[in-house]
Amino acid sequence: MGQSRVLVVAATHGNERNAPWLFQQWRAQPALLNTAGLALQLEIGNPDALAANRRYLDRDLNRCFTPELLGDPSRREREVQRARDLVATYGPNGTTPCAVALDLHSTTSAMGNSLVVYGRRPADLALAAGMQARLGLPVYLHEADAAQTGFLVERWPAGLVIEVGPVPQGLVSAVICRQTQLALEAALDTLAAAAAGRLRLPQGLQVHRHHGSLDLPRDADGTPGAALHPQRQHRDWTPLKAGDPLFWRADGSCERYQPDREGPDARWPVFINEAAYGEKGIALSLCTRERWPCEPGWAAALAALL
Repeated sequence: MGQSRVLVVAATHGNERNAPWLFQQWRAQPALLNTAGLALQLEIGNPDALAANRRYLDRDLNRCFTPELLGDPSRREREVQRARDLVATYGPNGTTPCAVALDLHSTTSAMGNSLVVYGRRPADLALAAGMQARLGLPVYLHEADAAQTGFLVERWPAGLVIEVGPVPQGLVSAVICRQTQLALEAALDTLAAAAAGRLRLPQGLQVHRHHGSLDLPRDADGTPGAALHPQRQHRDWTPLKAGDPLFWRADGSCERYQPDREGPDARWPVFINEAAYGEKGIALSLCTRERWPCEPGWAAALAALL
């Protein structure tokens, strides 16, 4: 099939099992996946965690791709070593170089079929805009968060995360699998169009730009003192306004959302009550919703990589 150009990763988190299941099907019957004529490299991100049905073994693989961790020989955690292996094999200077990385994830949050982009690289924005034009997928732009860094796709010249939910950890769902394949094929169609010089972006890209994250209220010993309010559960991508119920306490009282004084009255929450984020002190992340004009250089930047 020639040199691999697109790296597709499943099971970066070992208890997200829908994309790995799809890999098994596609390897057994390659015609099931429309590759749009592109050469793909299908790779299990964290095979040891997948075998154990755990998110990770030593540390979150999707936070291990910082230059500091990759370049520190004293860091011997299994996920850090796996990150080094992936970059050495499939990175732009690897033995099997890939220009684009597509990282397939699932979530317990009601995110639907959505995209996550890290930062504002023109090629990433072109890919997201092309996919949004095809499927109308919401785009979460994660940036300026010093507490959450080291994501896999950042180590490739272009890439994004396809995120689908809600689905419990460890469960294979036909709905989630179908949505994952639909988004992946839209990504491949967009990349093929860019490679052929025929990618036409829409006039604008709607993004939900990361503003910050909120944790549950906690007692002095660190245990949650409240739960997410029932009126907020499963309402990802729905505006949260000043005074809306946010957290619920066992006595029936609730805490209401109070926006920053200098910020807008409404924020758009994402990854609401994601099961894996409790350890990170995140009950939900808040975004501003913006519409950006698609710049002419975005498509050219993506085409140059392919």
